Amino acid sequence: MTQRILYLSHPEVKIDPQTPVPDWEISDQGCRRLRAAIKRGWPGRGWRIVTSPEVKAQQTAEALANGFALPLHIHPDMGEVDRSATGYLPQDQHEALADALFAYPATGPQGWESAEAATARIVKAYQEVLAEVSDNILFVGHGAVGSFLWCALTRTPISRAQDQKRGGSFWAGRIGPAGFAPDHAWRALETAAAT
Repeated sequence: MTQRILYLSHPEVKIDPQTPVPDWEISDQGCRRLRAAIKRGWPGRGWRIVTSPEVKAQQTAEALANGFALPLHIHPDMGEVDRSATGYLPQDQHEALADALFAYPATGPQGWESAEAATARIVKAYQEVLAEVSDNILFVGHGAVGSFLWCALTRTPISRAQDQKRGGSFWAGRIGPAGFAPDHAWRALETAAAT
């Protein structure tokens, strides 16, 4: 039997420098994009949702779960790269450190969790979920760790070229006798149609 896998990154958030990043919420624009996907029938029924514990990911997962009456579970190790060493950074500084994160996977820039450590964590979470769940799975999480998981599953070197272009993107694949087979890399939520 083939098991289908989707990984969705949360869409746009309300940026609040006074609030820890894991506690940021989905913005009005992010909510609109989610509602539009649900209205188009995506992802549809028959999925089990597993989400990051971060607020923005949980809000994304809850919208999809409520839209299609899907079971939802939180996995504690699916959070985004730990960036608490720097906290909030202006966009240009954040992007410079994100570039370094992907370019030097063994070293976390300015105290961030390294790409290698984040990869090990997200792969372990993924494997734990697969060991327990035989249903089709929709993982809801974040751009960087979602990219690292994609690289690990497709045996692709970590690089910024494998990163999503914007939040609210998803990739897809299937688990069969030969293991993970990719269907497609990151695509914008706007391309999602009923499955």
